[in-house]
Amino acid sequence: MPTLRLRLFLAAVIGGLLAAPALAEKAHLEGYAGTAVCAECHADETETWKASDHAWALKEPDSASMLGDFENAAFSHDGVTSRFFRKDGGYFVETEGASGKPETFQIRYAVGHRPLQQYLVETTAGRLQVLDIAWDVNGRRWFHLYPDQKLPPGDGMHWTGGYKNWQARCATCHQTGFDKGYDFPSRTYKSHWTELTVGCETCHGPGKDHVDAARQGNPHQSLMPKLGAGQQENEINVCGPCHARRDAFSQVQPPAGSPFNDHYALSLLTPDLYFGDGQQNAEVFILGSFLQSKMKAKGVTCSNCHEPHSNALVAEGNAVCTQCHNTAGRSEFPTLHKAEYDTPAHHHHPPGSEAAQCVTCHMPERSYMLIDPRRDHFFRMPDPLQSQAAGAPDVCTTCHTDKTPAWAAENIAQWFPAPDRSWQDRSALIAFNAGDRQQGTITALATFIRNRETPAIARATALRAVAAIGLTSPQDAEVLLKDDDALVRAAAAGAIRHFPAAERVALLTPLLTDPVRSVRQTAAIEIAGAGVAALPPADDKTYRSALQEYLDSRMANADTPEGHMAIGGMALSRRKWDEAEAAFRTAAEMDPQLVQAWLVLSDIRQARGDAAGTEALLTEAIAASPGNIDLLLARADFEARRQRTDDALAWYKRALALDDSRADVWLGMSIAAVYGQKPELALDYAAKAETLNPQDPQASVVTAMAHAILGQTDAARQAAERARKIAPGLQLPQELERLLTP
Repeated sequence: MPTLRLRLFLAAVIGGLLAAPALAEKAHLEGYAGTAVCAECHADETETWKASDHAWALKEPDSASMLGDFENAAFSHDGVTSRFFRKDGGYFVETEGASGKPETFQIRYAVGHRPLQQYLVETTAGRLQVLDIAWDVNGRRWFHLYPDQKLPPGDGMHWTGGYKNWQARCATCHQTGFDKGYDFPSRTYKSHWTELTVGCETCHGPGKDHVDAARQGNPHQSLMPKLGAGQQENEINVCGPCHARRDAFSQVQPPAGSPFNDHYALSLLTPDLYFGDGQQNAEVFILGSFLQSKMKAKGVTCSNCHEPHSNALVAEGNAVCTQCHNTAGRSEFPTLHKAEYDTPAHHHHPPGSEAAQCVTCHMPERSYMLIDPRRDHFFRMPDPLQSQAAGAPDVCTTCHTDKTPAWAAENIAQWFPAPDRSWQDRSALIAFNAGDRQQGTITALATFIRNRETPAIARATALRAVAAIGLTSPQDAEVLLKDDDALVRAAAAGAIRHFPAAERVALLTPLLTDPVRSVRQTAAIEIAGAGVAALPPADDKTYRSALQEYLDSRMANADTPEGHMAIGGMALSRRKWDEAEAAFRTAAEMDPQLVQAWLVLSDIRQARGDAAGTEALLTEAIAASPGNIDLLLARADFEARRQRTDDALAWYKRALALDDSRADVWLGMSIAAVYGQKPELALDYAAKAETLNPQDPQASVVTAMAHAILGQTDAARQAAERARKIAPGLQLPQELERLLTP
């Protein structure tokens, strides 16, 4: 009988072991001078900076910095009334604490100044949490950042939970020279920093040596990163870490200008973060979008458009764009098409209107934190039909709500008969992610990945997508693992898991000495997964060095549930079962609603033959998330494996009561019914599963088995043939194989 089902619990989970991190990076903190010292020579820049978002990134509470209403103001949400007030010169909030009862907290810091301001409180010594209630600066009102979510105390997303911890999630991009100082054994923070907010040295690097040299008459004797025109790589390394969705490798903020990929793993264009056509969806903080753009490919950098000290744009309105996009062009960008763009002949809307602004069509806004609109830095040409295929918004019908994407595409085609959108085309990836496995789509996607003119982040994303079904050929692998871009090399390392272990390890071994840390770490992860037995002894030292880098990077995130999911994943790869269980248990304790942690724990208990432990874990997990279908399904599968058919069916039905469109639930029910000698029920349930997911051969296998039990040989053969047609290499149960044998 085929197994109940395969589940992918450990995607992006591989991690490190429970070892204390080494914070050698602390030494660089001694080299800072402070913004006040910089101001002695750079007064104009400092004065401009004072009103910037950077200067307001974090402030101590006083009458100038506190923008919210603390005059005994009240705000009610979901049955909880919070009160904001002043006392003895301080600022306080009375609100629901971790206990579920009203507690009073002193405001320790204010975050930001436009369009909202948030507040930090200290819940235990050294631990700073961000309130979910924020101040709308323009609307002058208190509001809840998650008004539609039920977030009770004990939920990881409650404001007192791990996901709202300042040091783990936010601090390094709001302070200078930040050191998280988290101690895992005691679960405590001893954070420190060189400057409370984002000061000069956040972007220019530690300045003490520069100051000393300047005072001795050598102001240009400096190792600070060069910034400005023509310095794209440096500016990405300086601006990118805080304007990107990424995972940090250290508890300590690296010095400004440190190579990005040596200190962070950039999130790819995955469906949870971006729309299929590359547009921003979740809060992704710019860099991932910019790396897709033609602007990036042509050398444009942040300070071409943004004044770095004030954080304002370098010009007003369309003038930001027409500094380059005009009839004269711009010498730094010789491939620019010289033409008049700020004209109805190009934008086809009334001059001066919102629709005539370049950003309206090429940098659409999406609001985060409810009231904070941010523009997409992909700089796409509007492509309504591709956006429609991706399930993404398109800029035309967002305004013209009574029209269709086809109408918009027709108009654009009339205005621009032969636009070159090849650099932004995602049609093959969109089709593949939608389940299209036709040869034409596979070929187009392979071409997309090989094409070095395609943005590297998009190629890496496509490699990640095809990894699960093993489409990368040995010939492509050899080339991609040597690609110029670190994102592609790292993604290629994870796209060859279908290769034989020895071949896979042989291809990965050179990456253990790659110049980029993120690539070395990925190589170590993949070799651990393939099995170190295939690693030549001569390469053991470099493997252990790269592995240790990875272990250290995961321990730097030991204050997060996802950090421990990673730690547990690596422990599983290395067959260290006790360490794996400890890590996944810690993740579940940090976030009791982290379903994936509970599922892996139950799998480990089952693999170790502990039925009672498995049942206890699933009971605990379901108590924390009673409405989670995956947990109910896991409990049902568990009961089915124990051949307690009636109990299993009862759990499956609980899952169906929440969502009866889940093919995997119907499939599980059909398998349980076959095990329980209920073939008629199995046929009904399998038919539902097959209707909902006709590409899954397992439903046809169950149908064949049920017909065989009923003695319906012809029907059993037809179902078995159907399963084999869907998956030609599928190994069928012996009794079904015999039916297909002439």
